[in-house]
Amino acid sequence: MKKTENQRQDTLYVASLEKGMRILSVFSEDRSELGLSEIVRETGLEKSAAQRFVNTLHQLGYLDKNPETRRYRPSLKYLEMAYSYLWSDNLVQLAMPRLIELSNQTQQTINMAKPLETDIMYVIRMPNYRTSFAASVIGRRVPALNASSGRVILSRQSEAMIRACVQDWPLKKYTGKTTMDRGAILENILMAREKGYCLTQKEILPDEINVAAPICSIEGTPIGAIHCSLPAIRWTMEKAEQEIVPLIVETAQAIVPSR
Repeated sequence: MKKTENQRQDTLYVASLEKGMRILSVFSEDRSELGLSEIVRETGLEKSAAQRFVNTLHQLGYLDKNPETRRYRPSLKYLEMAYSYLWSDNLVQLAMPRLIELSNQTQQTINMAKPLETDIMYVIRMPNYRTSFAASVIGRRVPALNASSGRVILSRQSEAMIRACVQDWPLKKYTGKTTMDRGAILENILMAREKGYCLTQKEILPDEINVAAPICSIEGTPIGAIHCSLPAIRWTMEKAEQEIVPLIVETAQAIVPSR
């Protein structure tokens, strides 16, 4: 990973710290446990440097090491960083009571996501009895163009920016119904821009309809989204639009951070 021009010009930038953070960030749902050679491959670090950083992170308690396989995984202490983040995020604290109320109203899975580079990340997840493990864990990243939350956040941008992002941002195939047609995605986002909410079906999970509405700052800047996941076997897009959309939109509009 090469440094950006801004990083090269920043005299306070600590390259060694960046390398350590690069190791922590390489773990994911697809890479939950890694050996040293895999860490080297995924981070692009020299083996000797990676070994030193990994050992330091292990000694500090941020990585657990399997004594038999010699593979590493994030430790329980790693979770402390997420806990600290949630306490520091004003939007999470402001949204939580309203999302609890929305969950009680709908009896469906409710999530809140925030934009992160070309992705969205789930920061609040309120599952119900049918929610899978993957769909109930905070911190999951999904390409913004694949997700109803990502599309509705992007819909609050200028049309020029929307078109540029749809052209350049990454996509991932999750199901047989995942839309990989960028023209269709653009149409869906522009429709969300007009209506103020986004509807998708079977894009990330094969049995779900998703309804999302944007959360905006006082200035109108999109800062997040809430969405409701519905079982496609019991719901249609028309029923979701009639019964769920008004609740989602009303809740999203009621969440206005003071800062």
